[in-house]
Formats: sequence, structure tokens, C-alpha cells
Amino acid sequence: MKNTQYSATSRLFHWGMALLILLTIPAGKVMVEPGISRGLQNALFLYHKNVGVLLLILVVGRLVWRWRNPAPKLPESLSPLQAKVALLTHGLLYALLVAVPVAGYIRVRAGGFPIESLDALELPTLVAKSEGLAEAAKSVHDISGSVLIVLLAMHIGAALFHRFVRRDGVFERMWPPFGGAGRS
Repeated sequence: MKNTQYSATSRLFHWGMALLILLTIPAGKVMVEPGISRGLQNALFLYHKNVGVLLLILVVGRLVWRWRNPAPKLPESLSPLQAKVALLTHGLLYALLVAVPVAGYIRVRAGGFPIESLDALELPTLVAKSEGLAEAAKSVHDISGSVLIVLLAMHIGAALFHRFVRRDGVFERMWPPFGGAGRS
């Protein structure tokens, strides 16, 4: 039998990033709500910016890993259309997982704000202060973040559909998050 499960490393990247993303999205939404305390707002901004940096590093690592370790073939039970939609959705997810934090970085740096994790490492600021650029990057961050949320909902919905309705092994390609029978 051919192994169709992702490697343990791929699953670790997937589920670690999933956890961070699912915590970072609500933080990003709440931190801009009017009426929250300044202390909570500051903590959420601190979390959101610095986890965004971590997510960008992880997605780059994940892309390098994926390039060197291609995904297992999709099950033959998937129609050609389903396979194309899955590949397109994954490609868009990867693109947005790069675009959202890059736009966030530009927004923060062009706005003249710190990114504490990068500042602690004394890394140079790659973007000059510019209100126009900060506003444009904020728009890109917000719009691409909203599209990312929709695609994540579709991805999660499709995974659950394959797990509980089709029961065709697609969900099990990435489950369990750690260990299991996947190749290294």
C-alpha cells in the first residue's frame, strides 16, 4: 500500500501554524475594537505583531520543507475537479500566509511602530516611515486577512467533510498532528 500520509515534520508545521493562526486572528480582530482597555489592546498588539513574525518564519520554513519533500499524492477517490480545487486552495493559502504578515510588517514599520522581537535582535527596519505606505499596507493586510479567513473556513470545512461525510482518507493524510505512520 502506498503511503498517502504527510510526514511528521509536515504535520508539525501544519498543526503548529494552525494553532497560532487560530489564536492570532481573534487577537487581531479584538485589538482594534473600540472600548477595550489600553492594557489589553497593547498586549494584543504585542502578541499579534510578534506572532505574525513567527508565522512568516514558519511559512517560509514550511515552503522550503514542502519544496524538498513534496506532498503525497491525493487519493484516487478525488475527482479531477476536487484535486484542482484542493491545489488551488492550498496555493492561495500559502500565498496569503506570506502576504498577510508581510503587509502587517510594512504597515507597522511604515507607521513608525516597533516589532519587539525584531528590535530585540537589533535587526534593521526595512521600511521607511510613510503614512501613505502604512495605510496602503493596512488595507492589504485587512483585505488579505479577510480572504485568508474565508479560505481557512473552506479548508476546515472540506477537511471535516472528508472526515465525517466522505470518510475517504483525505483528513487522515494530516492527522494525527504528531507521530503516526507518516514518512519523516
